[in-house]
Amino acid sequence: MATLKGILFSKYVDKGLNSLLEELQKKYGEKKGRRFNYNNITYEVSRSSLVDENIQFEISSKIPQDELKDRKDMKGYFTAIKKLATKFNKKPIAVEMENIIIDTKKNTEKKRDYVKLLYSYPLDELYSENEILKKTKGMKHQAQGEILSSEASGALTQQGNLALQLVKESIQSLARQNIEALLDANNKIKA
Repeated sequence: MATLKGILFSKYVDKGLNSLLEELQKKYGEKKGRRFNYNNITYEVSRSSLVDENIQFEISSKIPQDELKDRKDMKGYFTAIKKLATKFNKKPIAVEMENIIIDTKKNTEKKRDYVKLLYSYPLDELYSENEILKKTKGMKHQAQGEILSSEASGALTQQGNLALQLVKESIQSLARQNIEALLDANNKIKA
């Protein structure tokens, strides 16, 4: 059963991932759903899930099969991405090749192969007690009549709201690093 902390953190992780996705769609090119396009490759960022006090999410990129000769080349492309993924600063806990078949019309099918990276972060790594204390002290020095602004408002206390804001910012930063590493890996292999 999920804890209150897990439920609140999941909500703000998803807000962080959604904000990052909107930013990437504006920067690179919007696709349907939770996808964007960069350098003729479609990327997708999943919603998060809470698994044993860890936040997990997937980042995937389509294998550019139009540029590859056959299935063997596609597996070679996947293997090259997987090898580079083991060298990322933030390593995924799983790297898989996924085949998706889409029935666009009743009589036709499109096959797509994706590289799927699964990331997992413990809840306690998404915020810092020291950072919360430091920000709280800074807020106490503000004028008493001033209204404190915080994007997070899911907790009952100022410290709780700061923790949620830090969770959102942390996951945006981590996911951005993960996505940039995958973009870079695809660029290296395509070159």
